[in-house]
Amino acid sequence: MRENPPTPQQPGLRALLIGTVGAFAIGTVIPYCNMVLHGSRIASYFNPPAAIILFFFLVFVGNTLIGLLRRSWMLSRAELALIYIMWIVATSIPEWGLTAFLLPDITSVIYYATPENNWADLLQPLIPDWMIPHYDFNQIKNFYEGAPKGQGIPWALWLPPLAFWVPFVLALYLAMISIMVVLRKQWIENERLVFPLVQLPIAMLQEEEGDVRPGLLNAFFKNPLMWVGFAVPAIIQSINGLNFYFPYFARISLDSSIPLFRDTITIPLRLSFQMLGFSYFVNRDVAFGLCFFYLLNTLQQGLFNVLGVQKIDPVLGAYSTYTGSIIVHQGFGAVITLVLYGLWNARGHLRDVCRKAFTGTPAVDDSDEILSYRAALLILSGSLTFMGVWIWQSGLPAWITPIYLFFAFVLFIGITRVVAEGGLAFIFAPMIASDFIAAGFGTRTLGSSGVMALAFTYIWASDILTFVMASCANGLKLAEETIKKGRRIVFWAMLLAILVTLFSSIWSILDLAYRYGGINTDGFFFDGAARYPFDNAAARIQSLDGPHWENWGYTAIGAGIMGLLMMARQHLFWWPLHPLGFPISAVFGTMFFSVFLAWLCKSLVLRYGGPTLYLRTRPFFMGLILGQFVTAGIWYAIDHFAGGSGNTVMTW
Repeated sequence: MRENPPTPQQPGLRALLIGTVGAFAIGTVIPYCNMVLHGSRIASYFNPPAAIILFFFLVFVGNTLIGLLRRSWMLSRAELALIYIMWIVATSIPEWGLTAFLLPDITSVIYYATPENNWADLLQPLIPDWMIPHYDFNQIKNFYEGAPKGQGIPWALWLPPLAFWVPFVLALYLAMISIMVVLRKQWIENERLVFPLVQLPIAMLQEEEGDVRPGLLNAFFKNPLMWVGFAVPAIIQSINGLNFYFPYFARISLDSSIPLFRDTITIPLRLSFQMLGFSYFVNRDVAFGLCFFYLLNTLQQGLFNVLGVQKIDPVLGAYSTYTGSIIVHQGFGAVITLVLYGLWNARGHLRDVCRKAFTGTPAVDDSDEILSYRAALLILSGSLTFMGVWIWQSGLPAWITPIYLFFAFVLFIGITRVVAEGGLAFIFAPMIASDFIAAGFGTRTLGSSGVMALAFTYIWASDILTFVMASCANGLKLAEETIKKGRRIVFWAMLLAILVTLFSSIWSILDLAYRYGGINTDGFFFDGAARYPFDNAAARIQSLDGPHWENWGYTAIGAGIMGLLMMARQHLFWWPLHPLGFPISAVFGTMFFSVFLAWLCKSLVLRYGGPTLYLRTRPFFMGLILGQFVTAGIWYAIDHFAGGSGNTVMTW
């Protein structure tokens, strides 16, 4: 007689333990994959390949084997969900999210200082002693070039600055989590955002209706169509992986482009299976709007290039010069409107949140939140205050610090909204907050110390291809679907995952850098990205400039257009263009072709097969995502044991 397993709706200590072990593995293995194996990026973007790879093997292999031993020992749906939430939060930290920027950036101003760039006299006196290591230049040199055999990590060099940086990072992450707690009900229950990046784990945890004795595998893993989708990227990526070792296997390229406007601009035609899969779950009007505004922006850029209208503001840095300053400021203004208009629409909910937090009036129930509204607002205010004082002490003028934080968090919230609604895995801001401050208020106004302080914000607010807020938003959606009781444990699970991943990734990068030499392992993080903030700061300090008022006009134009688009979407039922694509139209190119194909496939399916056919085809597109990620993970294992390095099999 088959044993009937318990189906607890509340995860406990067992899930926390497994989630912690996985977070530690993510923190230690991701730097090894990046710095030694140099394979596919599996922790760089908002899609969490590392978390999905681990989760697949936990659910499909580990939990099944446990069930074969004894069904009652199997991890429940709520436990698996908590584990996955911990892992997606962890995946946003070790590489592009923070640590790979943090350690090189706080030492590069010393290591790369030369008589030619004069950083020792121009920049170093402007840096507070507590922000960077000062113990021994040779130990910093060993971090970049490798330490003599037998020497370990010089913790006396690193612990003093990390003792200041880690609390700042924790305050940043706590603020992000608190904001998502406040906005969760509005986004998930009131506006019913789709959260495409969470559809795959939800399906992997789907319970079969009416089955009081669930089997070892649910219907998702038994669906042949899912495995057909899985096989498509698995076969193509495996052929490309074999090409690395055996060149007679022809590599399959999924990347092309269309040049336009006298070759001044191109439309990328890049097929990404995971992006195709995620976009299939996006609302069609959202997907169409993303593609439409990208093409419109491409037309605008092309005309500007041909007519000579395009201009580059020299104050803007590399993270804000994907195209001319007119268009990036236009996009920045649109992001501001996206966030502020969204908060205005949520004013009723936010009013209830404040009443509940400050008066205890039961205007809204917060028992299902991972934090009470009072705790969330207290943590948010405390975290922002701590961050403001910290940034002020780093050299940014006190009056500009809250303005900078406002724009930085507007970008975080705006990009999180784009990820939650548009399912875009590879997306970033049209320009960064520090560049907007430098151009809009003037480097002369900031002063040399302020310019230097902005250089250190590049660590956590520049190339924001992934961050904890977006992972938290997706995690809250998953918790709402799977964890029915005791959701407060989710907050502590997120915090535990952050702490474990933060410390394990710091240790891992330090260990690998001192063993192999940082510049020998990753030329981007240890050279280009590490030098750039200070090259940029030196150039700004040597030519302090006033505000560029015309940029405010470009920003206002973008904000105004976005406001009109959002009003049309809200008040004109026939309006066909969803405005979500407008703020990111300048940085959407690499995803355009995959999103367009997904929109086309979904439109044809709904037209000729209706909702029934759409539901039947969903597993195929989930298989595309799973096959791309799992195959990349398998090839990492092959490369590790075969001694291969640089075998990139996964396309973006």
